[in-house]
Amino acid sequence: MACCGNCFCCHCCCRDGETRTPEELVRKKGHLRDTGDEEEEILPRKDYESLDYDRCINEPYIEVLEGLDNKKAKRYEAVRWLLVFGIGVSVGLVGLFVDFFVRLFTQLKFTVVGQSVEECSEKGCLALSLLELLAFNMTFIFIASVLVLIEPIAAGSGIPEIKCYLNGVKIPGIVRLRTFLCKAIGVLFTVAGGLFVGKEGPMIHSGAIVGAGLPQFQSITFKKIHFDFPYFRSDRDKRDFVSAGAAAGVAAAFGAPIGGTLFSLEEGSSFWNQALTWRVLFCSMSATFTLNFFRSGINYNKWGSFQLPGLLNFGEFKCPEEDASCHLWTVVDLAFFVLMGVVGGLLGALFNCMNKALAKYRMKHVHPKPKFVRVLESLLITLVTTVVIFVASMTLGECRDLSSPTTHNTSVQHNTSVQVNEDINSTIRQFFCPNQTYNDMATLFFNPQEVAIHQLFHQDGTFSPVTLSVFFLLYFLLACWTYGVSVPSGLFVPSLLCGAAFGRLVANLLKVNLGLDVYSGTFALIGAAAFLGGVVRMTISLTVILIESTNEITYGLPIMITLMVAKWTGDFFNKGIYDIHISLRGVPMLDWETEVEMDKLTASDIMEPNLTYVYPHTRIQSLVSILRTTVYHAFPVVTENRDNEKEFMKGNILVSNNIRFKKSSVLTRAGEQRRRSQSMKSYPSSELRNMCEERVPLAQPAEEGQDMLQQMLERRHMPYPNLYPDQSPSEEWTMEERFRPLTFHGLILRSQLVNLLIRGVCYAENQSSAVQPRLSYAEMTEDYPRFPDIHDLDLALLHPRMIVDVTPYMNPSPYTVSPNTHVSQVFNLFRTMGLRHLPVVNAVGEIVGIITRHNLTHEFLLVKLRQHYMTL
Repeated sequence: MACCGNCFCCHCCCRDGETRTPEELVRKKGHLRDTGDEEEEILPRKDYESLDYDRCINEPYIEVLEGLDNKKAKRYEAVRWLLVFGIGVSVGLVGLFVDFFVRLFTQLKFTVVGQSVEECSEKGCLALSLLELLAFNMTFIFIASVLVLIEPIAAGSGIPEIKCYLNGVKIPGIVRLRTFLCKAIGVLFTVAGGLFVGKEGPMIHSGAIVGAGLPQFQSITFKKIHFDFPYFRSDRDKRDFVSAGAAAGVAAAFGAPIGGTLFSLEEGSSFWNQALTWRVLFCSMSATFTLNFFRSGINYNKWGSFQLPGLLNFGEFKCPEEDASCHLWTVVDLAFFVLMGVVGGLLGALFNCMNKALAKYRMKHVHPKPKFVRVLESLLITLVTTVVIFVASMTLGECRDLSSPTTHNTSVQHNTSVQVNEDINSTIRQFFCPNQTYNDMATLFFNPQEVAIHQLFHQDGTFSPVTLSVFFLLYFLLACWTYGVSVPSGLFVPSLLCGAAFGRLVANLLKVNLGLDVYSGTFALIGAAAFLGGVVRMTISLTVILIESTNEITYGLPIMITLMVAKWTGDFFNKGIYDIHISLRGVPMLDWETEVEMDKLTASDIMEPNLTYVYPHTRIQSLVSILRTTVYHAFPVVTENRDNEKEFMKGNILVSNNIRFKKSSVLTRAGEQRRRSQSMKSYPSSELRNMCEERVPLAQPAEEGQDMLQQMLERRHMPYPNLYPDQSPSEEWTMEERFRPLTFHGLILRSQLVNLLIRGVCYAENQSSAVQPRLSYAEMTEDYPRFPDIHDLDLALLHPRMIVDVTPYMNPSPYTVSPNTHVSQVFNLFRTMGLRHLPVVNAVGEIVGIITRHNLTHEFLLVKLRQHYMTL
């Protein structure tokens, strides 16, 4: 299918000597160019597999369909809905667990340190208070870092990995139970440890893991967790449940079930239908109300009421009823919102650029070193963050009046609701300030991030411009440094808090310098949306998430305009933060559509012509040889079409049914075949030919009056023709003999071939293929998702001369395209249907190449487009 080097393989690893990880590419270049696109710096790796969303309609699956009636189908659908409900409830309980312990540890830490500061401010022992704060934070972060050492994929927010999974890329270990435990436990220690991270991103990852694992009723990490539940054992079902789990994670994090549904839709689920939409929305609603029910009961002791919909709640934005002149926003404010969107996009682009440089530095200087270096880096960031927070709160904060706002406040700010005032006043910090005053910087730093967001959204006139500027700068730099370190960490809350400070600063300046009567909470919300949109570049789902979090539909228009402007501004400079980290990992992501210019290419330009194939009936020794000497994940099942040999060679150009290959391309194919043939010499007889004992006579001409269509249909079900088993591939073969036209019959996966070999599905030469054992669909999918490897196979148990009939287990009707199909059509078919392999078949049914995800990446298409221009 593909050789390593200049061509891409059928979702395969490169050979050991040719694997190039992003880290190796970075080290090999020595330094990375600051100019140019990210795609030119790190190429997509070829060892990522695709999920196979398309069904394999082979004979075992057809047997299942034939035994399925309407009653069983309804029962199957009912089980699916019950599992979706279970996923939603489980994700809600996970959110409850994380939130409870984060609150517990954070309250313990701030209570002890706060009392120490109050006492030491009089006794002059503030160094002791700093040491206490360091002890708490360093201990928590050390535990989180150790958990990431156990499962490295648990680092970060997990959103880039889930985006890849929903896009159709299988990331190793991303939805394992061990990853879930390390992620859920690690994030509560990370947030409690004082780093500028959030728990919302890891909640999305945790929800996706619950969605992937719960319907399987088994665990690879814990072998004892295994129930006999042979349903939903396919990438198609698993990916749908992961979509539901990720949406439930968003819903639990923000109390936004509709936003969670749109998140799964926006971030790459290829195939989407109405039934899946309903299930995902139902799962999101289940997660939201489960979390809401328990949090309302635990925090307010009002069981049965629903007052806390998500882990992050922005509170209620409303003007006091007594003030008729109050307004949340006006048409005039839209002009300022657009400008804030531009600034937010610029700040987001700067944040992403700096974080990308840090990520590359970690790839070159931190990741290659022993793992404990990553723990030391986490502890270093914790040390710096803690000292900065402590020193800034003690030295840079201003003492603000507790009873009344500043002189620049309007009457609107005097009339906040009693409940909001009580909540806010209970979280103020009085460090180094006299009675009836409080420290505004300490109020922001010495509180949980959600409380600080409430302060910026709902308490007017209590933060000076200097405090907001310093807070924004420190938070911007430390959050940028923190994201990407080896701890579970999210980016939503730090971005919201940073942007809220920016928005409050703008509101203060408009009030003081221009004398405008604006609602500060609205500007804080728009600033948060602008900065978050400039960093992550999400539009549809983020708009709905913010609207649902504020519970104020009138904010829909300004939030949408701000996010669009922020995205357009940021996209002018670089990609979103998640897409940048996906590119740095070398994941072959597919965009929503290709560029218009790419339609100058056709399927024959981008396909891989070097095919490794199997015949319908193949000896065990040949299958073992192919599986052990290649790394491809699928093989075309072909027969040779000897009727077309006369038209095979014409001059210096090989012509195979309307598709042309230059001689250099054919020489590459010949070299690949020669290498494979040489690797099989250790076997007694390296035969890739059909070994059927009985020769099938050629079809007789149709008798007079016989229906020609009926004869063609009957020929489809006839046994596959014999292929001259006495002629094995050899180096003496000419190019014409080696590359005869190949009639395509179907695709068979590596996992299916290994399964057949392990279970002894074969027959002897002197037997008919009818005596070959038959496997059921449950037996074929029993080992999902961890199918056995060919290298684990005991060759002593196999008879090399036995023959395997692969035709019952291959997919006889996969999606195919013509060589002349334009790239946009190929891309839409591949992405929309969630394919893993796309054979290129000419007009007479001969396979001439294969297309995989790697042949459709933007980087690969750019290379092929340059080659196209060079040949013009």
